[in-house]
Amino acid sequence: MGQDRENNHDAELLVSDSDGVRTLTLNRPDAFNSLTVRLKEELLAALHDAAGDAAVRALVLTGSGRAFCAGQDLKEHVRLLASGDPAPLSTVEKHYNPLTQALFRMPKPVIAAVNGTAAGAGASLSYACDLRIAARSAKFLLAFANVGLAADSGASWTLPRLIGYGRAMELMLLAQPVGAEEALRIGMVTRVVDDGEALAEAQKLAARMAAGPTTAYARIKQEMLVAAGSDLTEALTEEAAAQAAAGQTADHREAVEAFVEKREARFTGL
Repeated sequence: MGQDRENNHDAELLVSDSDGVRTLTLNRPDAFNSLTVRLKEELLAALHDAAGDAAVRALVLTGSGRAFCAGQDLKEHVRLLASGDPAPLSTVEKHYNPLTQALFRMPKPVIAAVNGTAAGAGASLSYACDLRIAARSAKFLLAFANVGLAADSGASWTLPRLIGYGRAMELMLLAQPVGAEEALRIGMVTRVVDDGEALAEAQKLAARMAAGPTTAYARIKQEMLVAAGSDLTEALTEEAAAQAAAGQTADHREAVEAFVEKREARFTGL
């Protein structure tokens, strides 16, 4: 049974739970779910809450309406700049960097359901998720250069690791949009589904992972993060430590016993 934890339709972030899966929905459809200070702060708090909630075993991030997320709310950005407010100049350090870290360090799988356009920081946040399910009409666009800005929200780190340095440089410098089918071909997304099905597909996949060995998933995420910034020796050291810890879990023992007994394993995340 699903449970909505936020029924206020004026809320900029909606939170719902179902069978170990928490869905976070950016809820500014008229503004293509662009990111205000309020929404960034609510999303960051929700990510920290999900990380510490043992009942949440997988996470889905999506947007309401026709877009996933159009990135920074430029109307708010311009208004704050004009008023002399320092917030626009500190938002990367205060909001976007912590959001990216929270997604990468989330000790459970995070799946982006890209239901429509993902642009700027919106695209960057989808790249920071572990898997991406894209609707067929979805598009990804990093147009930071078009508004005289550099990339943020981890895109300079994540995108080259997904699609390669040269292609990532091309997309950033030329601000070229990438459709869902092309995104699948070059490795930017995990799966493409028909329009209107991205969220359901992401939640289905998240439910499957929520029923899986979530402690092992957390260890794999940590291994991958360490390996991305280390040499072979460091990566092997991390693997040895992770494997030693995972080997002592109840989930590992259950999986081995289930294999021998020719039955489905029942994982508890312990």
